[in-house]
Amino acid sequence: MAQNETLKKKTLFYRFLDGVEWAGNKLPHPGTLFFLFALSVIVASYVFAQLNFSVTHPGTGKEIHAVNLLSADGIRRILTTLVTNFTSFAPLGTVLVAILGVGVAEHSGLIGASLRAVMISAPKRLVTYIVVFAGILSNAASDVGYVVLIPLGGVIFMSFGRNPIAGLAAAFAGVSGGFSANLLIGTIDPLLAGITQEAAHIIDPAIQVNPAANYYFMVVSTFMLTLLGGFVTEKIVEPRLGKYTGQGAMETLSPLSSEEKKGLVYASIVSLIGIGAVAWMVVPESGILRNPQTGSILNSPFLSGIVAIAFLFFILPGIAYGLATKTIKNDSDVMKMMTKGASSMASYLVLVFFAAQFVAYFAWTNIGIITAIEGAIVLQAIGFTGLPLIVAFIVLSAIINLAMGSASAKWAILAPVFVPMFMLLGYSPELTQVAFRIGDSVSNVISPMMSFFALIVAFFHKYRKDIGLGTIIATMLPYTLVFLIGWTLMLIIWFLAGLPLGPGAELLYPSP
Repeated sequence: MAQNETLKKKTLFYRFLDGVEWAGNKLPHPGTLFFLFALSVIVASYVFAQLNFSVTHPGTGKEIHAVNLLSADGIRRILTTLVTNFTSFAPLGTVLVAILGVGVAEHSGLIGASLRAVMISAPKRLVTYIVVFAGILSNAASDVGYVVLIPLGGVIFMSFGRNPIAGLAAAFAGVSGGFSANLLIGTIDPLLAGITQEAAHIIDPAIQVNPAANYYFMVVSTFMLTLLGGFVTEKIVEPRLGKYTGQGAMETLSPLSSEEKKGLVYASIVSLIGIGAVAWMVVPESGILRNPQTGSILNSPFLSGIVAIAFLFFILPGIAYGLATKTIKNDSDVMKMMTKGASSMASYLVLVFFAAQFVAYFAWTNIGIITAIEGAIVLQAIGFTGLPLIVAFIVLSAIINLAMGSASAKWAILAPVFVPMFMLLGYSPELTQVAFRIGDSVSNVISPMMSFFALIVAFFHKYRKDIGLGTIIATMLPYTLVFLIGWTLMLIIWFLAGLPLGPGAELLYPSP
């Protein structure tokens, strides 16, 4: 009887997963979605204008009306700003600049060699935590963790006589479940900050959201998620998987060659010189990267130029490593690596073209601010504010992530509504952004819509040919639940303590 009940539960579970997969596969390409969203905004602007929708701005007292984009002025504006909507979209330039540097570090071999060096020297009792930690850190180099570190996690666990599937799961949890956390500013930070800033301008055109807006919170999150990920792996996932009985041959990590060791030394020297140079320009009160008027680090060239600094910290050590290992022989090789990095962003460019039009139309029509003000009034009227609202938004973000994989695509949709709404309720854009990042990250590992999920399935199949989608999701579900609870509790504690989320990024916004 118990066995029949178990089979029934499994059947219902697989039906649920099949339903999620079917629904997700029916969604159009994200670029097509944004095109449809843009058309919907144009049509909605006509309807809102005809119904004479309007609100009173709580800050200025001015009456705000819906703007019709199907009018003569609206059509002219759509046609004449098509190009500038795209080229002026805040996240575009910052992400492209960062990825050029990452391309050199990745294709020269620096990132792969660095990861192997860390894993080879890892103490056996700490190997699980180091795999999760390395996975989280790999996010600074965009999606390289998916390709390099996750399969490496399986090899590492097998080399220690442990179940390699648990190693894949631990690495996957770090790379994907902890996607937003890091000790460094990664490519996701300027991307999301740019979208957040665009959305915040609906309420406050002068507000600036810098790429380091969530830095303090994400640094602490890195260590918290490492502990949680290691705990889940050793206490839940690995015991459930049991001893590995697959037919795969015993794998070991190949030691670093003398050239690779030499390359890492060169790259380390260049990195230390870079750190010293930045410290010299930031630490002294007269440092040239401080704010020239106030001498503060806030609103300084250092924070404004953080993407350029990140670019240099990837490309210069990458070149040093490449010259030592002979993966770079001349300037042409560097340019080719930068080209490879940029070519990986081709689909992103297509997506951004349509996303930029949608964001612009949404702002022009005033639908965003009308929705935000009305939504804020309703939430205040029913008393649904504060921590319950923030927790609800985290859960909403996690659920949406199950059907739509791209973090930037989801945030471009959610930010124009929720960032202004939360600002009107007295919460900063940076707080709304960090709540979204928590929800968006934790459900990555159980979302079949995540762009790398097919690759993850292939990695698991290497060790067990009979593994299906349900098995993988069941293996990763404990990480989602523990990360969601632990990370949300951490944000609640952070909020109650009144700590800043990053440089100049407070929790509250002075509501009008």
